[in-house]
Amino acid sequence: MPNQKPRKPDKKPEKRSRQPDVTRRNILDAALYEFAAKGLAGARVDEIAARSGANKRMIYEYFGNKEGLWLTVLERAYEKMREEEHAIDVARMPPREGMRYLMEFNFKFCSRNPEFIALLNAENLHKAGYLRHSKKIQQLYTPLLVVIQDLLERGVKEGVFRKGVDPVELYTTIAALGFFYFSNVHTLSTIYGRNLLSPKQQKARMEHSVEVILGYLRP
Repeated sequence: MPNQKPRKPDKKPEKRSRQPDVTRRNILDAALYEFAAKGLAGARVDEIAARSGANKRMIYEYFGNKEGLWLTVLERAYEKMREEEHAIDVARMPPREGMRYLMEFNFKFCSRNPEFIALLNAENLHKAGYLRHSKKIQQLYTPLLVVIQDLLERGVKEGVFRKGVDPVELYTTIAALGFFYFSNVHTLSTIYGRNLLSPKQQKARMEHSVEVILGYLRP
């Protein structure tokens, strides 16, 4: 289970690689760590360059400026989530099983990726001032909403889901149940006097969250 601290890249990046894709990935890995730890304002391009083995000129060449790098890191984090989520063909699952998978995946992804939580918290402080300039973020979520709509429709036909559920509202609730828990895990642990990052507590919370969603969907 995570310790809710931004993680350093597992491997040392290749210094000044002649392979543009490798160099770009190294920069993005380093930037993820720096941005998650310090936010946009606190992050330093010099630190990202040193950690990635690239130089500042290359960073500006690839991403334009620090804000452009920030947006790319945000988009990449969302892309990672969607790619992992789509690894399982939810559309072929029975409705309740598919909905449980989406709920459990979202919760576990937040658990495994504290950097994602940190980035979203920081971008919300900026009121999505950078994310709104993304040309791909809505495209990433449109297929997911189509899958959820399909699960809901099949669930209604099979008599296991109630009618009239808005897929956007439902997914917002699914996302909130994972995001709130892990974005506030330290304060909640202090308030309750429990280690909410322990495997036992995480499992209990995930099962509770799944039951909340499936209970709401019952006809």
